[in-house]
Amino acid sequence: MKILQINSVCGAGSTGRIVWQIHEALTKAGHESYVTYGRGRSANCDAAVRIGNKLDVYYHVFLTRFFDLHGFGSKSATRKFIKWLERTNPDIVHLHNIHGYYINIEVLFSFLKDFHKPIVWTFHDCWPITGHCAHFTFAQCEKWKTGCYRCPEKSKYPKSVLLDNSAYSHKKKKKLFTGLKNLTIVTPSKWLAEIVKQSFLSEYPIRVIHNGIDTDVFKPTFGEFRKKYGLEGKFIILGVANKWEERKGLHYFLELSDYLNDDEVIVLVGLSERQIKKLPKNFIGIRRTNSAKELAEIYTAADVFLNPTLEDNYPTVNLEAQACGTFTITFDSGGACETLISEKTGICLRSRSVMSILEIIRSRKIFQGNFSMKEVNIRECNGKIMSKESLTLNYINLYEDIQSIFLE
Repeated sequence: MKILQINSVCGAGSTGRIVWQIHEALTKAGHESYVTYGRGRSANCDAAVRIGNKLDVYYHVFLTRFFDLHGFGSKSATRKFIKWLERTNPDIVHLHNIHGYYINIEVLFSFLKDFHKPIVWTFHDCWPITGHCAHFTFAQCEKWKTGCYRCPEKSKYPKSVLLDNSAYSHKKKKKLFTGLKNLTIVTPSKWLAEIVKQSFLSEYPIRVIHNGIDTDVFKPTFGEFRKKYGLEGKFIILGVANKWEERKGLHYFLELSDYLNDDEVIVLVGLSERQIKKLPKNFIGIRRTNSAKELAEIYTAADVFLNPTLEDNYPTVNLEAQACGTFTITFDSGGACETLISEKTGICLRSRSVMSILEIIRSRKIFQGNFSMKEVNIRECNGKIMSKESLTLNYINLYEDIQSIFLE
C-alpha cells in the first residue's frame, strides 16, 4: 500500500508523534509511506514534506484573526501541494488535523471528491464539525448540531479578534465535508464518536482507535525528583498539562491548596514562568518538559495524579500516570473516563468539586510510600494500556480493510 498522511505538525505534539509512529510502522511493514505537514520544524521527520511556507501561514493567521476565516487561506500552497499529491498518487489519503493555518479546505476537498481514493480522517478534536472552535463542551454550546452563529469561543483557538464568521464556516464545512464516497472517520474516544454521530458527518462510518503511549518509556522510573525538590516524606499530588488554562482545571488545584496539610504538596508540570511566579507556597511549578523519561520519573514519584479536566477528547496523560503505577483521579469529561484501566488504577469523579477530590486524596494517603501498591497498579495495567505499537497496528489493519473493500 501507498499511504499519505496530512497533519498540521510532524513529530512534535501528540498528533505529530502519532503521524510519525504510523509512518515508521508502515515503512517497517514494507509499505510506501508519505507524511506532509504545515507548520513549524519537523521533529525527527526527515522524510516529511512541508505544505507551503511561513508567509502562507502568516497570511492564513491574518485571515483568521480578523475575518474568522480559518481554513480558507493558503490557496496557492494547497494547489501546489495537490499537484504533488497527484504525482505521488497514494492508495489512501489519511487526514489528521487540517486546521492550523496551512491548508485550504475548499481546494483540498474539491480535489478529494474527484480523486476517488479511500480517505481516512482522524478527528483529534471537534473542529471539523463546528463553525469555529476545536472544543465546545466547556462553553456548553450545542449550536454545531444545527448551525453555528455568535460563537462563544470566538476568542479561543483559532482566535478571531474582529469578525464572527462561524455561521458561514459551518455551512461551508457541511457542504465541503459531506458527499465523499470513500471516507472513514476515526476518533480516539467513544465519546467523540457519539458527538460525530450527532453532527452533519453522521453519514460516514466511524471507527474508534484509542491513542496509545510509549510503554517502553512510561513505566515505573525511579529517579532523584523528590530529593531534587526537597519532597522526601511529602504526599505529592501531581498535575500535568501541555498548557495550563481554565478548561484544564487549574483553578481546582489552586482551591485544593487551601485544604492541604503540611506534609502534602502539589506539583504542576507545564506551567509558564508567569504562572509559576503566582503559585502559593505549597506548590512546585515546573515548565513543560520535552523529556519523556523525566516525565516518567515525575509520574513515578507522585502519590496521586490529578487531572480535573473540563474538556478533553482522550487525555493520554492519564494513561502515562497509570503506566507508571500512579493512582489517577479525573473528571467525567469528554473521553477522560475511557482512559482509566480499572478501579484499582484510577477513579472518574462525576462530582466536579474540590471536596470530592480531597476525599479521594485522603483515602489514598494510607498507601503513601507503599511501592507495593504501585506494583499492584502496574500489574493491573499490564497489557491493557494501548501502546504505540498497538495503535499503529490498528491503523494498518484499518488501511488494509479499507483497501480490500475499495478494490472489490
